[in-house]
Amino acid sequence: MSVPVRRRPGWVLAGTMLLAVAAAGAQTLPPLVKLTSSGYVIGYVSEDDASVRVFLGVPYAEPPVGDLRFRPPRPPTPPEVPIDALFEPPSCMQSPYREGSFHAQPPEEVSEDCLYLNLWTAAESDNDRLPVMVWIHGGALTRGSGSLPLYDGTALARKGVVVVTVNYRLGPFGYLAHPALSAESDQGTSGNYGVLDQVLALEWVRDNIATFGGDLDRVTIFGESAGSWSVNVLQASPLARGLFHRVIGQSGGYFDGLPELRSSGDGSAEGAGEAFVKRLGIEGEGAAASLRELDAETILAEASKQGAFATRPNVDGWVLPQQVAEIYRAGEQADVPVLVGSNRDEATSLMGRMLPSTKSAVEFLVKSQFADVADEFFEAYPAPTDDEARRAFIDAFSDRMFAWQMKTWAVLSETVPSPAYLYFFTHAPPHPEKDFYGAYHAAEIAYAFDNLDKLEYEYAEEDRELAEAMSGYWVAFASTGDPNPLGGSDLPAWPEYEKDGARHLEFGSTIEPGSKLHERRMALWDRFFEVTQP
Repeated sequence: MSVPVRRRPGWVLAGTMLLAVAAAGAQTLPPLVKLTSSGYVIGYVSEDDASVRVFLGVPYAEPPVGDLRFRPPRPPTPPEVPIDALFEPPSCMQSPYREGSFHAQPPEEVSEDCLYLNLWTAAESDNDRLPVMVWIHGGALTRGSGSLPLYDGTALARKGVVVVTVNYRLGPFGYLAHPALSAESDQGTSGNYGVLDQVLALEWVRDNIATFGGDLDRVTIFGESAGSWSVNVLQASPLARGLFHRVIGQSGGYFDGLPELRSSGDGSAEGAGEAFVKRLGIEGEGAAASLRELDAETILAEASKQGAFATRPNVDGWVLPQQVAEIYRAGEQADVPVLVGSNRDEATSLMGRMLPSTKSAVEFLVKSQFADVADEFFEAYPAPTDDEARRAFIDAFSDRMFAWQMKTWAVLSETVPSPAYLYFFTHAPPHPEKDFYGAYHAAEIAYAFDNLDKLEYEYAEEDRELAEAMSGYWVAFASTGDPNPLGGSDLPAWPEYEKDGARHLEFGSTIEPGSKLHERRMALWDRFFEVTQP
C-alpha cells in the first residue's frame, strides 16, 4: 500500500530559524541547516556520534507519479518551506520477501514518491573536502532501500568520509520497457528508469556535496548485489561519466549479457514489456496513458507473480550503447580505480533449504543447465559423494553468479590505465546457523560499513577486527583510489590485480593476499559464457 511520504512536524519553527539565518548571510549557516538545490534542509546530530550530522529523506527528484511515471526523473522544485530531513523516506514500490527468506526485512512503508537520499557527514566545515561514498542498495532491483539500518553511514562518516545512500525505482516502475513508452521518449528508449534515477542522484551529489564538506572530485560509488549490478552499469554508461571517481562492486556484474531494447529475435526488453502490460489488460493505442492511470498497487501485484516480469536494465543505445562486456572490452567504461569481489558461500542464503543435497540431484541440475560444459564441470567441481556434491553446487553457483563476474570485471579493467583490486570474502559471520550459511551473500556488508551492531549476532573480537580493517580499506580506497591506507598501517598490503599474476586479498579468519583465485573453476565459466553468449 502507498503511504504519505513526507512528515514535516515543526516546519513553522524551522522556517523561523531559517529566516534568521538568511538574514545573517549564507556563510553563517549552522551545521544542521544547509541550502541545496532541493531547498533548505535541516538535519540532526547522530544519536550514535555527536560529531556526525545526519540528513534523511532529502529529495533529489520530483516524485515520479502521475504523468512522470515511466519517464526519466526530473530535478525537484525547491519548496517554499524548509525540508525537515529528519525522517527516513519511504521505500520504492516493492513486495516483501517471501516468508522465511533469509533476507527478509521488517515491513516497510512504500510509495511511488520515493526518490530521496540520506546523508551522513562529520565535516567540521564546508571547506573540509572529505571523500564521498555513495551507496546503491541491493535487492535484485525489486526490493531494498537506502534506509536499512545496515547501511547507516555513521561509522564510515566517523572515519572521515561523507556517506550518501540512495533510493531508486524498482521492478517495473524502474525497468519496464514498452514500444509505447519508447515512442514518446526523445531518445526513442524506455526502461532503465532506475539507472537514470541513480544518475540524477549522482548529479545532485556533484551539485551539493561541497555544502556538506564533501569533495566533488573524490566520489566513490559502491553497492552490493543489485547495487553492484548498478555500479557496473554506471561505470559503463556515458550518462554517468565524470560523476564518480572510484568504483566498488560487491557481488554483482552484468558481463553475461543484458536484453536489448528491441531485437529481431526473442527476448527483447520491449517484447517482455509488452507481454507484461498485456497481463495488466492493456493493449493497443494509448498504452502509455493507460499504464499511468493504473494504481501502483495493481502494477506491483502483477509484477510480483512468479515469472510475470524480469527486472533488468536493457541495452538501449542511450543509457547503455552496447552490452556491458563489449563496453569494457573496448576500454570505453569510465577510467577509474576499481575494487571488486565476492563471497565464498553466496548460494546458501539465496537458495536456503532448496540447495540440492544429493549427488544425483546435482548431476541432474548440471546436465540440464550446463550441458555445454557438463563434463568439464565435474572435473572442476568433483562430486563423488552427497556431501561433496552439495559443496560443489554451492561453489559452482557462487562462482557462476558472482566470483566469475567480479574476476571478469577486474580482468577487463586492464583495458584502461586505472588500477583494479580484487577481494574474496571467506569469513563466516556468527549467524545462529553459521555452519550452514558460511560466508553468505551480503555477509560482508556489515564489515565494510563497520556496522556489526546493526545485526543481533554474538560477535567475537576477530569480527570487530575484521570490520575495522575492511572498512579501513574501503575508506582508504575512497580517499586515494588505492585501498592500502596511508601512514604506516599494519594491515596486510592489498596487491593490485593484474591478469598475469591475478592477485587478490582474502578476508577470512586472517587477511592475506593470494593469487589466481579458483583458476580452474574460473576457466570453466570463461568457456561456458564463450559458448552460451552471443
